Amino acid sequence: MALFIEDSCINCDMCDPECPNEAITLGEHIYEIDADKCTECIGHYDKPTCVSVCPIDCVKPDPNHVEDEESLLAKFLKMHG
Repeated sequence: MALFIEDSCINCDMCDPECPNEAITLGEHIYEIDADKCTECIGHYDKPTCVSVCPIDCVKPDPNHVEDEESLLAKFLKMHG
């Protein structure tokens, strides 16, 4: 499943440069994750780097974009293959 950033985001700039898929951008008020680009770092790392670096724990699974590991890997291969 793709990830999303909750409204509690403090725009600390930690997540954006860490995303290997360039899925994170600064939105109108907070950082946002493009679900079409987010693979939860599958294909790059063992766990999502945005979750690891977020100082306030506001990056969560997106219930509107449920994907299994196989689908996330397929998305990674499509983007980077």
